[in-house]
Amino acid sequence: MSFLSILQDEPAFFIAVVAIFGLMIGSFLNVVIHRLPEMMKRNWLQQCADLRGEIVKTEPAFNLITPRSTCPQCGHRIAVWENIPIISYLFLRGQCSQCHTRISLRYPVIEAITSLMSGLIAWQYGFGFATIAILCFVWALIALAVIDLDTQLLPDDITLPLIWMGLLFNLHNGFTDIQSAIIGAVAGYVSLWTIYWCFKLATGKEGMGYGDFKLLSAIGAWLGWSMLPLVILLSSLVGALVGVGLIVAARLNKNIPIPFGPYLVGGALIALFLGEEINRVYFGLL
Repeated sequence: MSFLSILQDEPAFFIAVVAIFGLMIGSFLNVVIHRLPEMMKRNWLQQCADLRGEIVKTEPAFNLITPRSTCPQCGHRIAVWENIPIISYLFLRGQCSQCHTRISLRYPVIEAITSLMSGLIAWQYGFGFATIAILCFVWALIALAVIDLDTQLLPDDITLPLIWMGLLFNLHNGFTDIQSAIIGAVAGYVSLWTIYWCFKLATGKEGMGYGDFKLLSAIGAWLGWSMLPLVILLSSLVGALVGVGLIVAARLNKNIPIPFGPYLVGGALIALFLGEEINRVYFGLL
């Protein structure tokens, strides 16, 4: 019996394998979250220098693969055994093996969340191509949420491919039909674009960034237009509650912008797993 046959015939084994693979992907997402904004910054500086006609000193290669991960405090190169998801963090007691600087708890948390979400997807959607596509969708959402929290940026390098992937996935009725996916992509962008301009005309301030438009467009391309009201409602409610809570707790100045991307991601994940049931109950009550 082949390995693929075992995965197909043994759901519990399939879920476990996907969850373990999710741990490794979570470790890679930590790299993406840390390096992609820096790669964008370097690219912007290079473009600005080119426009000014300046010659910029060539820097060593910096991408998702090169250079190897190091401790930011002492420069110690992270060995393979120190990079095992969660296990290495526990073994090292959350410290660098050389200088004993504390390692952020965020790294194992992202690995654990990615593993948990991956296992839930495998459990809900089973063995098949759909699960692979949905895993890629959710992994991208996790990276976008944390990058937005850190930098208030939603990189086009992730959001734009996510839109096209959603449309291709629904080309043969993945989550929804292609017509609903196209309308969802357009409606997702236009809805937040409209809110943005209404808010700007009324207050003279920008209420959100263009990255939020593209993210909701990607969510609409994947889940279809019918899920967008639920996603917007859930993300707005959670965002409002968290923002008000932080202001009341005197931890956040009301004039400091709050990234909206993580709340859009949260609303999309709820819609992904529970959207049909929520819509069914809601329309049933109506």
